[in-house]
Amino acid sequence: MFVDIAKIVIQAGNGGNGAVSFHREKYVANGGPDGGDGGKGGDVVFVVDDSLNTLVDFKYKRKFVAESGEGGRGKRCSGKGGADLVVKVPRGTLVKDANTGRIIADISGDEPVILAKGGRGGWGNTHFATATRQIPRFAKPGIPGERFELLLELKLIADVGLVGFPNVGKSTLVSVVSEAKPKIANYHFTTLSPVLGVVKIAEGESFVMADIPGLIEGASEGAGLGHQFLRHVDRCRLIVHVVDVSGVEGRDPAADFELINAELQNFDEELSRREQIVAANKCDLATPEQIEAFRQYVTEKGYAFFEISAATRQGVDELVRFVYRKLQELPPVKRYEAEALSEEEIAAGRKQELQITVEDGVYVVDAPWLLPALTGVDMEDYESLQYFQRVLRTSGVIDQLEEMGIEEGDTVVLFGYAFEYLR
Repeated sequence: MFVDIAKIVIQAGNGGNGAVSFHREKYVANGGPDGGDGGKGGDVVFVVDDSLNTLVDFKYKRKFVAESGEGGRGKRCSGKGGADLVVKVPRGTLVKDANTGRIIADISGDEPVILAKGGRGGWGNTHFATATRQIPRFAKPGIPGERFELLLELKLIADVGLVGFPNVGKSTLVSVVSEAKPKIANYHFTTLSPVLGVVKIAEGESFVMADIPGLIEGASEGAGLGHQFLRHVDRCRLIVHVVDVSGVEGRDPAADFELINAELQNFDEELSRREQIVAANKCDLATPEQIEAFRQYVTEKGYAFFEISAATRQGVDELVRFVYRKLQELPPVKRYEAEALSEEEIAAGRKQELQITVEDGVYVVDAPWLLPALTGVDMEDYESLQYFQRVLRTSGVIDQLEEMGIEEGDTVVLFGYAFEYLR
């Protein structure tokens, strides 16, 4: 079964809770706090598996949860971090936010991609000991892991895409130039899924060809099966438009050619500008007049024209060699860039992520998105501290502290740093 769209939920592991513990040892009085930190939750990591060519596995399993971190223990022992969850997908899988459609990642390379980060472990009570608070009886809970509802969309990666009406010979062409063996029969829609084949020119010289099935008039609007497969043309660097020039089924080659191009344009304007070659197939069944009329029609529009018969291999080698040379001039396979969060999404995320708790008069601020700003702050430099104070003000941290009733002189803890609040 070929499935190229799936909706799933991923959940990174939660961070383990920090421990409340005090050192206990014979003959040692006032051992002090020794609660360890919780372990980090596991990430959800997507990797390419080239043995997969469909998203059918996600039809039956839709929720993926990474392992949570363990809680801290006494003697300053940190909890064990949760194991990452590795999710294998076909090369060319596009990951989108299911609610907004925003592109999050394009899983096309060999590098693993972290899509949900595990929560940080909570601090043990060791972190909260001060000269005036020597017996902190509280610790920090772990941070929940990220959770996302995702839409997976497979866009096959191929250098060349074969397009054309059903039964024009696309599957036959793929079968004679590569090792791919699609089902071939003399009726419409015999190909029910895209077929990829590697076309070898010589040692170290090859390209990937895809048969894009089911295109008919109205495919871009959902007619027939074509609307399911048009997305797979999107990455192709070159389009080979296969047309039945013989007219044995009573069709007009020129009209078919224009209809398919119109469907490509209606689906994506950019596709109408993609480099295209025309292969007039079944020329062994056509008259010289039919071939010449269609040749003139196509060349006047500026397209390269090849007269072929996939069934007898007539003209096929010349077409393949020309395609390979043309590919050397074209840019690499298209890859999508991750789209930035909108201002509304950023604001909502910050509001969600900012958590302030009060423990024994200490205000503990948890705001992961502030960590990069704090990393570059020099605590000994006045101007650097002034900058960080402005960040705290503009990000809403100080406003929320004031809403919670913080007083001058109260202690604020942020990422392990303790500050005295001053108005």
